[in-house]
Amino acid sequence: QVQLVETGGGSVQAGGSLELSCTLSGYGFTSGWLAWFRQTPGKEREWVASIWNRHSDTYYSDSALGRFTISQNIPKNTLHLQMNGLRPEDAAVYYCAADGVGSTGSWSSPSRYKFWGQGTQVTVSS
Repeated sequence: QVQLVETGGGSVQAGGSLELSCTLSGYGFTSGWLAWFRQTPGKEREWVASIWNRHSDTYYSDSALGRFTISQNIPKNTLHLQMNGLRPEDAAVYYCAADGVGSTGSWSSPSRYKFWGQGTQVTVSS
């Protein structure tokens, strides 16, 4: 059974940094995509960044590019999102996601991902 658990959310002032982590338990799909999304109340889930599992290919949304870094620790089976220069508009619930066998679609599309964490809240005060 695949389980994704995010940690590392919290409150920070604008300009500050946070690192989110996601532990992937029971996930053995080595050829898929891993990603971070975020969501605020009343809005659709927004793609933040993706990484090709066990490869160096990474992609970022325009809002994340240059400020956020997605990475993974393969031996520990964890996914990370280092967020620097946080802005009030970055405040959201952040979710990690993993695709699986048969996943189709863009790495930036929520519909591609089969497994999701429960989310972790990030609050940024101005």
